[in-house]
Amino acid sequence: MKKFAAALCGTLLTLAPLVHAADSSKEQERLQAAEGVINEIMATPDKAIPQSILSGAYCVTVIPSYKKAAFVVGGQYGQGVTTCRTGHGWSAPVFVKLTGGSVGFQIGGQATDLVIIAMNQKGMQDMLKNKFKIGGDAAASAGPVGRNAQAGTDWKLNAELLTYSRSKGLFAGIDLEGAWFEQNADDTRDFYGSAIPFETILKGNTPTPPSAHPFVSTVAKYFVTAKASR
Repeated sequence: MKKFAAALCGTLLTLAPLVHAADSSKEQERLQAAEGVINEIMATPDKAIPQSILSGAYCVTVIPSYKKAAFVVGGQYGQGVTTCRTGHGWSAPVFVKLTGGSVGFQIGGQATDLVIIAMNQKGMQDMLKNKFKIGGDAAASAGPVGRNAQAGTDWKLNAELLTYSRSKGLFAGIDLEGAWFEQNADDTRDFYGSAIPFETILKGNTPTPPSAHPFVSTVAKYFVTAKASR
């Protein structure tokens, strides 16, 4: 019996890394998809996020293939990743969810890529919360588009978050008011192997895992380019 128990224990220990690898594969796919969204958006500068926005970003969230169902009140659900600017570059990513319902947010039930940018310290603090309501707890505006776009004064004065969407090749600011932004603690724990607090990661106190380097480096690249162009 003891031999059997020992053998079983050994088998479980052998399988544990494989189970964790399987769990983390979905997070790696999400990171790759988020990197692709940023690159594709910025590949057309005249229709991309303006340099003036990127150069002032505190945090960037990308939610690939956000799902919308055109019910009576509307259903929304998406999962993505967030990285924040620190004193020594951009942080390792955390995993987040966007959920909620809004009558005004209907685009026919198709999947849409979303980008949410925190534009000041208050916006960054919102990102560190367990959960907050866009347009309720955090002021948000549809972001201006285009490399040379002159952003109006409204978002500069009021918006903590700027929101964008991309669907069928079209990229534009979008109203996400009423949606709930929250931490995805399970996926973050799966990815890092332990329950590291979101604030610890987003403040740059956790090394970026190798599989997350492409996404973080892509955000950093466009941020540095935007800074240099100002």
